[in-house]
Amino acid sequence: MDNKKNRVRVRVPGTSANCGPGFDCLGLATTIYNYLDLTLLKSNKVVVESTGEGSENIPRGKRNLTWQAVRRLLQEVGRADEFKGAIIRTENKVPISRGLGSSSTAIVAGLTAANEILGSPLDKHGLLKLATELEGHPDNVAPAIFGGFTVSVMDKGEVQTFSFLPRIKLKLIVAVPDFELSTRLARKVLPKNISMKDAIFNVSRASMLIAALVEGREELLPLAFDDALHQPYRKKLVPGMTEVFEAAKSAGALGAAISGAGSCLIAFTSTKSQLENKIAAAMVEEFKVHGVKSKALILNVDKRGAQILRRNFK
Repeated sequence: MDNKKNRVRVRVPGTSANCGPGFDCLGLATTIYNYLDLTLLKSNKVVVESTGEGSENIPRGKRNLTWQAVRRLLQEVGRADEFKGAIIRTENKVPISRGLGSSSTAIVAGLTAANEILGSPLDKHGLLKLATELEGHPDNVAPAIFGGFTVSVMDKGEVQTFSFLPRIKLKLIVAVPDFELSTRLARKVLPKNISMKDAIFNVSRASMLIAALVEGREELLPLAFDDALHQPYRKKLVPGMTEVFEAAKSAGALGAAISGAGSCLIAFTSTKSQLENKIAAAMVEEFKVHGVKSKALILNVDKRGAQILRRNFK
């Protein structure tokens, strides 16, 4: 079979997990993207070419995360003996190890592209199952696949996801510090047990956040992004975190949170307020006060999730 028929190009959005109180269950897709051009090969050869964010640190060969995702899908659908290798070309816009789902984009891109080449044997829920297995949790991979906001629940090893678009048109202001923060380290600082008071605090905020987004109740959002389960313990890993949150809110943000496990911080505002540039400047300046160089990304909520950009190559 012609290799051109085994080639596809996909786009996958970066994501932000937790959104404050929705620890390990709430996520959203953003309008910053990684791109994958995948060709499946019958030969036992894996070629990885990468440009953009963190390209120098992306593993080549069979250690590559996208290849591992491709290989897992081939195994799942019984085609691993047919396609033993791949040419993987990536163009990365999503910062590495900053809490914007870079590893999830690699996994979802590989699964989506391979699935398309093979004639789509799996639906999106099937892809989510494999992506969650590879990533270890669904809060980033779910919005990368479905777009919008997602709420995910694990039940007896199976993942169930509800995806929705908010009735409030949001702008996302992401302050990107000039240092990486590993998810492993960010999890290591978390307590093994929490108080009933903190549990109630988060359940109430997460419930309010979802209700406000679904019903379009913007006035309730300033109550909804606070968290007691992970951010108080992670603030020592991100210098000036609390002050950057306050600077964002003082500039007009509806709320702010750590993006995923960090190091990025994300603030939320409505498009009608037109305050995103003011909020971005305030966050970058406050980071600077605390000795941290950063840049700001002004993004929207991605509505579509992973997309096939090109299928027929000549």
